[in-house]
Amino acid sequence: MSEGISFADITTIGVGGGISHFVEPRTRVGVIEAVEDADAHRRQVCMLGGGSNLLVGDAGFDGTVVRDARRTMVVLDEAAPVENGQDLVRVNAEAGCNWDDFVVFCVGLGLVGIEGLSGIPGTVGASVVQNIGAYGQEVSQSVESVEAWDRERKITTHLTASDMGFSYRGSALKSSMYRLPGVPAQRYFPSPRYIVLSVTFVLHHRSISTVGNAQLASALSCAVGARMDADRIRSAVLGIRAAKGMLEDAHRYETEAMAGTKRAENIRAALRHQDGEGPASGGHSGLRSDRHSCGSFFMNPILGADQARLLPDGAPRFAVSLPGGGEAVKTSAAWLIDHAGFHRGFRVGPTDAAALSSVHTLALTNLGGARASDIARLAGTVQDGVEKAFHVHLVPEPVVVGLDLA
Repeated sequence: MSEGISFADITTIGVGGGISHFVEPRTRVGVIEAVEDADAHRRQVCMLGGGSNLLVGDAGFDGTVVRDARRTMVVLDEAAPVENGQDLVRVNAEAGCNWDDFVVFCVGLGLVGIEGLSGIPGTVGASVVQNIGAYGQEVSQSVESVEAWDRERKITTHLTASDMGFSYRGSALKSSMYRLPGVPAQRYFPSPRYIVLSVTFVLHHRSISTVGNAQLASALSCAVGARMDADRIRSAVLGIRAAKGMLEDAHRYETEAMAGTKRAENIRAALRHQDGEGPASGGHSGLRSDRHSCGSFFMNPILGADQARLLPDGAPRFAVSLPGGGEAVKTSAAWLIDHAGFHRGFRVGPTDAAALSSVHTLALTNLGGARASDIARLAGTVQDGVEKAFHVHLVPEPVVVGLDLA
């Protein structure tokens, strides 16, 4: 990788300072050695996926950034229906695989279970740390095991789905990075104790999947629970994401800093979608500036019963089960932001280059020329306003480095 690379070059939001050490290992041993070398020299390690869930300060990062360049995807079982109606197929992907490349690969083989996660930027390794989810699916539903490097014991290990401790937009790996929600741990940050090397998924070999989300059902003009071709579900998901300005700008893959991180044929397809030539464009080709974001910036708050009772009438409420047992209430961060007076397109100052998306209040966007400090000022303003209005603290979903948004 060329010298002088910055986080502005390699993140979807396009902000952030320089990097002291950037390595891009192409072997499993190379990934482990890069992490081991940084740990031995007491340098912070930032495992970089697609740069979509990351906000780094303008001062840069005085540590080691590791971008896994391994991108092999392998079907471990015969991808054909077997006797007795068993249709499960295991697929392994190296951590550096572009996530949507992996979705395209699986849907193309007639494997279902992750088509609802189409269009989410990032990598396979990051997907299980974050437990990505959308439109009725979460990655945790399809994970069999995760091969990881244990930085503490200095061994490779295989974590089962149960070991991963999956939760809403979280996992045991992500939890190892924080001592409180949004507050970094001293030892493992901004990367977990366990560094993902590869993931084995269990998918179903059939072309038909289930529509598991009301918004998706509306887009497909069907009922929730309807059976639908996986290709149609993928196309509809991409269309919904495009309409919300929640597709990354695929032009980023044409830059030197991102070269080779996504398959060329999938870059071309993504560009057709976003530029209005493909069926998933949704007619929103003018939203390119809104795509320069971290995606959903704040997690939907999980509230205890007493705190949930303080929400005003009309605030969304969804019952959720806590990982350790018990019940809680999840509400909508986007609803809280909007009803606290921060509407689509909001800027702190009238000429600021950081703004809420013009189509989705949950995304903080770089309209062009913004700095990380501008994004942080916008995020802090929204956090303060929501807390004042509803006594709810919004926790950032991205990993935030060198900025205080806890």
